[in-house]
Amino acid sequence: MSINLVRMDAVEDDHEALVDFMTRNEFRFHGSKRLTRETVEAAIAKGTYRSEDDDSFWIDHTEHGRIGFARFEDLRDPTPMFDLRLDGEYRGRGLGVDVLRALTQHVFTTLPGTNRFEGQTREDNIAMRKTFLRCGWVKEAHYREGWPVQGGSPVASVAYSILRRDWETGQTTTFVWEDLTV
Repeated sequence: MSINLVRMDAVEDDHEALVDFMTRNEFRFHGSKRLTRETVEAAIAKGTYRSEDDDSFWIDHTEHGRIGFARFEDLRDPTPMFDLRLDGEYRGRGLGVDVLRALTQHVFTTLPGTNRFEGQTREDNIAMRKTFLRCGWVKEAHYREGWPVQGGSPVASVAYSILRRDWETGQTTTFVWEDLTV
């Protein structure tokens, strides 16, 4: 795989690099699309990037070098989630599939008690939604107007997940959306 996850130390060694990455990029599909130094430093001090529930990694590509950042969330929960941010220079290049596969592999190989891995994105983040599907993830929820948009109307939040057995076998299991009738 062309993706390596490099564990980050946001408090010490990677502090300035993380602040730089988060403040020089715009993240259109996240809660706050433009972060300030103060916001990132407050999150570092609060333990957002490393705690019992969270762990953060640089995403390194064998050809391109450092292309992004990933944070695993809710690690003590049976269904961890993630925050993925690619550097603006590397978006739209088709790297998302390899990145999501690396994140999935990391979760299922380092957290033996985890049976399900979940991610959410906005309904208008078509690239990420297609990445989920290409990686064998299944859409499980569509929360109408569930994602607040800074300076705009809320959009839907769409949840996807992958089960350990699907990751192990490469076979995506699905379910019937409309299982009840009136």
